[in-house]
Amino acid sequence: MAEPRFTRFAAIDWSGAQGHRHKGIAVAVCETGDAAPVLVAPSSASTWSRDDVLDWLLDQAMPMLIGLDLSPAFPFVDEGGYFPGAPDSPPDARALWKMVDDISAADPHLAVSSLLTDPEIRRHFRQHRDCGDLFPGGAGRMRVCEHGQRAMGLSPSSCFNLVGAAQVGKSSLTGMRVLHRLAGHVPVWPFDPVPSQGPLIVEIYTTIAARAAGIRKGLSKIRDAAALDVALAAIGSDPHAPLARYDDHATDAILTAAWLRANADRPELWHPAAMTSHIAQTEGWTFGVS
Repeated sequence: MAEPRFTRFAAIDWSGAQGHRHKGIAVAVCETGDAAPVLVAPSSASTWSRDDVLDWLLDQAMPMLIGLDLSPAFPFVDEGGYFPGAPDSPPDARALWKMVDDISAADPHLAVSSLLTDPEIRRHFRQHRDCGDLFPGGAGRMRVCEHGQRAMGLSPSSCFNLVGAAQVGKSSLTGMRVLHRLAGHVPVWPFDPVPSQGPLIVEIYTTIAARAAGIRKGLSKIRDAAALDVALAAIGSDPHAPLARYDDHATDAILTAAWLRANADRPELWHPAAMTSHIAQTEGWTFGVS
């Protein structure tokens, strides 16, 4: 298969927080060339909701590579299932997305409160004041690609951990509801093959872009204009247009969109050595982990 050729690149910094609209969601887009990515505003409000992002994704038709900053699946390979011992534990990621969306159907704003109070499912998660008896402790279970992230010197968090500032579980769960609703409309790599035309979603880890831009460990968040321009220049982008507010959500999205543009044609990122077909359908993979 020929490597994909995209003409537009987007990065979405996601949020699993409660509520309708979230300052933690940011969308940045750039075209081929050197111009810096720009932030995209939602059409009807000053801040994005998860439903807004879903609608925006459904509207995309051009050959755009879209990075979504969340884990699209839970660990599977380590224990032979997402929820070992649970009745009807999903056999693959698409079945997992459907289960998450079905159980959470009554929760507004693509939230997952119902899922996390399910008496069997909650046993696998570490939540505030409620650590399930099947949560293994320590860092928690990891996907194969997350072990690859660790080998790169990164510090991924288990999707089963829902406690602390670094937790990604809530973002991942709410994102699974979005991915389920995109089925048949926007493909998601590596669960779907790379399409010959139109958009494609990949999982991103914004710290990979930060490291590529020369931002050392412990200083991966950019909160001022000068630092953002230095980072953009390191990955071949022109300086950005000034922002109304500099926070790590906006700067993460801008820098990662530029990084996607600079790295979208690297064959090794589309064919990771450790990603088997089974992993591709159950755990997925982070674009940028080779």
